Amino acid sequence: MNYRTLGKTGLKVSEIGYGAWGIGKSMWLGASDDESLKALNRSIELGLNFIDTALGYGDGHSERLVGQVVRDHSEPIYVATKIPPKNYQWPARAGVHANETFTAEHVIASTEKSLINLGLDTIDVQQFHVWSDEWVGQGDWLEGVRKLKEQGKIRYFGVSINDHQPESAIQLVESGLVDSVQVIYNIFDQSPQDQLLPACEKNNVGVIVRVALDEGGLTGRITPESTFDEGDFRNGYFRGDRKQQVYDRVQQMAEELGVEPDNFAETALRFVLSQPAVSTVIPGMRSVRNVERNMSVGDGQGLPADQLAKLAKHRWIRSFYGA
Repeated sequence: MNYRTLGKTGLKVSEIGYGAWGIGKSMWLGASDDESLKALNRSIELGLNFIDTALGYGDGHSERLVGQVVRDHSEPIYVATKIPPKNYQWPARAGVHANETFTAEHVIASTEKSLINLGLDTIDVQQFHVWSDEWVGQGDWLEGVRKLKEQGKIRYFGVSINDHQPESAIQLVESGLVDSVQVIYNIFDQSPQDQLLPACEKNNVGVIVRVALDEGGLTGRITPESTFDEGDFRNGYFRGDRKQQVYDRVQQMAEELGVEPDNFAETALRFVLSQPAVSTVIPGMRSVRNVERNMSVGDGQGLPADQLAKLAKHRWIRSFYGA
C-alpha cells in the first residue's frame, strides 16, 4: 500500500481509504454487519489506515461498526466522520445562514455523539457534511471547531463539499481555516480539476475523493439489466435509461483503452489517483471481495499519460442525485 500526506495535517493516509456509508445500511441494502466487519478488518490487513464515516450513516450504526474495528487494532487507523447540518438539508442551499446549519452548540453536541458511537477519545478528522462558502465568517461554528481542537476531541477539521459543486468551497480553502475537503471526483465528473484541486495544492489542503466509481457506474458491472433491492437508493440514481447511458459510456472507454469492462473499476480508481492533489480515495466496500479488488490499486501507480488524455474527453456534465 502506498501512502500520501493529507495536506497540512501531516497524516500519512493510505491511497485507498474506506467509505463507510454502505455499512450503515440506511440507503444501501444487502449489507450484513458480519460481512462489513470482515471487510473492514481485511482492508486493514492489506494496509488501509483511513476510514470515512458519518453520524448520519444509519443513525450512528456505521460509526459503531468502525469504532469496534478500530479499537481492536493496535496500529494507527485514522477515522474521519461528519456532522449533519442542523436543518438536515442536503445539499446546502443558497441564502441559508450558518446559524441554521452549523452552530457551535450543534458542532460540539454532534461530535460528542460520534465519540460515543465510535468509542474513541479523539476523532482524527471531523467534517461538516455539507458546505456553503457563504458561511465563511458567518455564525459561531468556528468557535465550536476550535474548542473541540483545544479539548483534544478532534485533531483536524474538514468539509464534505456538495455533490457536483466543487467551486462552493474555494473561499474556505483559501481562508486557511480548513485542513481537508471531501469531493466527488471521477472520470465523469472531472470538474474539481478546474479550480478546487489547484486551490488545495496551493493552500496545502488535503483532498478526500468520494464517488470515484460513480455509485457503481464506473465498475463496469452496471448493465441495462442490473437490478437493486427495493429501498436501495440506486433504484433512483440509475432510474430510466441511465443504466444504459452509463453502460454505453463505460463500454466505449474500455474499448478505447483496451481494458476489460469488468475490470474498469481499477482504471477509474487509478484515474483519480493520477491527480497529485488527491490524498486518498474512499470507495464503498461492503464485501471482502471488493476490498481485495480495490486495495490492489493502492500501489502508487497512476494511469499513463495517453490513457489520461483519452479519458479527459469523457467528462460528462450531469447529476443523477435528486429529482
